[in-house]
Amino acid sequence: MRVAVFSSKSYDQKFLEAANRNYNHELVFFEPRLTSSTIILAAGFPAVCLFVNDQGDGTILKALAENGTRLIALRCAGFNQIDLQTAKELGITVVRVPAYSPYAVAEHAIGLILTLNRHLHRAYQRVREDNFSLEGLLGFDLYGKTVGIIGTGKIGAIIANILHGFGCKLLAYDLYPNPHCQELGVKYVQLPELYPAADIITLHCPLTPETHHLIDAQALGMMKQGVMLINTSRGPLLNATAAIAALKSGKIGYLGLDVYEGESNLFFEDLSTAVIQDDVFQRLLTFPNVVITGHQAFFTDTALENIAETTLANIRDFAAGNGCVNEVV
Repeated sequence: MRVAVFSSKSYDQKFLEAANRNYNHELVFFEPRLTSSTIILAAGFPAVCLFVNDQGDGTILKALAENGTRLIALRCAGFNQIDLQTAKELGITVVRVPAYSPYAVAEHAIGLILTLNRHLHRAYQRVREDNFSLEGLLGFDLYGKTVGIIGTGKIGAIIANILHGFGCKLLAYDLYPNPHCQELGVKYVQLPELYPAADIITLHCPLTPETHHLIDAQALGMMKQGVMLINTSRGPLLNATAAIAALKSGKIGYLGLDVYEGESNLFFEDLSTAVIQDDVFQRLLTFPNVVITGHQAFFTDTALENIAETTLANIRDFAAGNGCVNEVV
């Protein structure tokens, strides 16, 4: 099948081409994101392959349909960027990669926790400048701390496993409790109980209309003073403006982000010589107790191999008319 691959970097091309030896799709790689200004590149392609920051609103989908596109193959788990109702009306099938390496994301979240707790980012810079002072680098034992896990699907469950190994007390919130987590001793509670009890809160839930700005000023107000907050899920789960106010007041003592609600204009690009216009993001970078990574939690060789394999298999199944278990409905 002929496929236009948007938001493609060198690593995307490497792993997709390697996996494609078994599928023989015609892959055409485009580095730009899919937007209203780049949609002309998709003309004549029956399938487009998109990533997290490609646009899939109603206007984009109508243009895709007019140009002959019948399949959107997402090489990610989330699908909040796609107007599914419009896609259905236009007869465009949407498929995704529901799981690629939950270990990659979970381990990155743990990395953020350890980095923030032990100030590894600051210590690294100090030693490079021959500054071996320990002032300001005091951390805490994770053992015995209470961690609140919001969302206990595959990633959240792995987080629970790892933190259980650290000896943490685990609370969780999920509409559908995970039996494996319950076997570990995770206690499921409602958010008003989780927020004030947790020393660390880590987000692993999907982005839906109900979870948009789940962590807002009201939620932050219920949390412990000095709470550590980690988000490796979706940027809009956290109201960044409210987070800045909470950082200034000390309500948030540590903030680790791999996602950001305005990331579509920032992440995956080299902007080192540009003047970034996002004042909220720039303000976040000024805090010494904030660590931000550019949506790299998924970025392991295992994950990229699985993403490529599942994406191309999804396209094969669609082309064969067999139906696809990973179709988004």
